Parts: sequence; C-alpha cells; structure tokens
Amino acid sequence: MAKKPPKYELLYREGRDVCGSPFQQFVDFFNNFNRKNCRVLDLGCGQGRDALFIARKGHSVFGVDLSETGVSQMLEDARKEGLNVTGMVADIVEFEPDGEYDAILLDRVLHMLKDNDDRIAVLEKVCHHTKRGGFILIADMPKNKGEFVKFFEGKQEDWEKRKDNKGFLYFQRKLV
Repeated sequence: MAKKPPKYELLYREGRDVCGSPFQQFVDFFNNFNRKNCRVLDLGCGQGRDALFIARKGHSVFGVDLSETGVSQMLEDARKEGLNVTGMVADIVEFEPDGEYDAILLDRVLHMLKDNDDRIAVLEKVCHHTKRGGFILIADMPKNKGEFVKFFEGKQEDWEKRKDNKGFLYFQRKLV
C-alpha cells in the first residue's frame, strides 16, 4: 500500500500561497537587515513564502521542505522572477546544511517534528552553521518557547537573545 502524502503536500497540490504572506515580524526583520547578498537557510520552506520575499531583498536563499510540490512551486516562482533561490526535498531532522549562513529561518516548522529531542537536534545543528553575527529566527507554538530559550541559555557564551515576542524568538551568534 502506498504511503499517504503529508498534510502540506496535499494542501500545496490544491493551490498556491496556502500559508499566505510572510509574517510581519519576518518582513520587519529583513526590511531592517542592513546586510547585502547574504546566505539564508529556510528550513520548512513550504511553497517559499519566506524564501521568495527574502530573495527579493537581494539574498541567496536555500529552502528545505518535505513537500516535493512545495519546493517545486517555490523554485518555479523563483525562476519566473529571476531570484536566487535553490531548494531541496528533505526532512529537516536528517538534512545536513552546507557551509555557514547569515540567517536561518525556522518558520512554524519545529512544532511539526516528532518530539522535543528532534527539535533540539535541529537547533543544535543549525547553531553550527550560523556565521558569527548571524541570526536564527524562530516562529513556533508558544508551548515550545521555553525549551528553545533554555537551549540557547545553555549557549550564552555564544548566543544572545534579540527578540522574544509571543511566538517569535530571534537569537544572534556573538562575534567573538
């Protein structure tokens, strides 16, 4: 018997822009991000609502998602606009980033993982792939926020909390 496609795969097959526009908090961050030509990793990119917006700001974005349809739609839209967006169909728990990024975005994806161990494993992995001075931007369920804050507090020598507002957490890797 064939494996049932994930929920979002089915939604993405029904149409474009299923998740709507990027959250205003991310729009504000990238509108005020005074860096040029940055490398951005979008984990759980879906159809690319964040990736496409960020690429329009002049950054290079690599999106990862389980949904083949979502990644395909993101890449098609990026090609139409001539945006610097690449993507891969993969489970973010198993995905191994290549190199370092100026910003890593986890937009409402961590709560979809099996358990807290997987969420923390993903955070641990992305910490090692964030440039000095770079950011990890998280939007997630408020119930998970405490674990994420606790994780980064355990890394105080290397990370500073820059935003903690409702379901949004931003952490910046210290320069030294």
